[in-house]
Amino acid sequence: MLLFSLLTAAIAPGVSLLTYLYLRDRYDAEPIHMVLRMFVLGVLVVVPIMVLQRGFQIWLGDGPIAAAFVQSAFVEEFLKWFVLYHVIYNHTEFDEPYDGIVYAASISLGFATMENVLYAIYTPSSFGTQIMRALLPVSGHALFGVMMGYYLGKAKFAVKSKTKLFLVISLLLPIILHGFYDWIIIATKHDWMWFIVPFMVLLWMWGLHKMNRANARSPFRFGSQHEDEVKL
Repeated sequence: MLLFSLLTAAIAPGVSLLTYLYLRDRYDAEPIHMVLRMFVLGVLVVVPIMVLQRGFQIWLGDGPIAAAFVQSAFVEEFLKWFVLYHVIYNHTEFDEPYDGIVYAASISLGFATMENVLYAIYTPSSFGTQIMRALLPVSGHALFGVMMGYYLGKAKFAVKSKTKLFLVISLLLPIILHGFYDWIIIATKHDWMWFIVPFMVLLWMWGLHKMNRANARSPFRFGSQHEDEVKL
């Protein structure tokens, strides 16, 4: 019964955040099967990520910078970005800027959910610890995905001369944010809560701003407004 409660606490945050981000797509919601596909791919990339992280740990050691920015941030965000680019970027369902956010958040939350499940199984923890993980690591992964997806959407619909720039930003920005998140926790030790909470609040504010910007650039926005006026 305890294991069931812990697994529920481990899975629920990722599913809840994905539902929230999915429902924020105001004009042309993505097919559920595509969102679930990316979520499952996020679960599956856990294994290659763990292998690469172990390799980098042996190669670079356990220093705070290497652990935060290379072993964690670079490996995790690069593999998620790689899968997104090759599976979704040129897909016909990727037809408005906000779609990048939905799909990037899907793969990020798939990874975060599997990470949470493994943590619940192999690391003794309380229900309260799982709630804390929901508020910090899981929402962190979701927001890194929002940033990645926002700039993938910018790249997809930008003029050709700016496409490469936005693709680079879509990879580098999540790596930098993720690296700072992990570095704060590693470097500040017992006082990390005083730094990570303001960081997360600012990240949520920035993420919500990006979501609104992406929705505002939807090519379906004016059609939706016209339909609403007709209904009224």
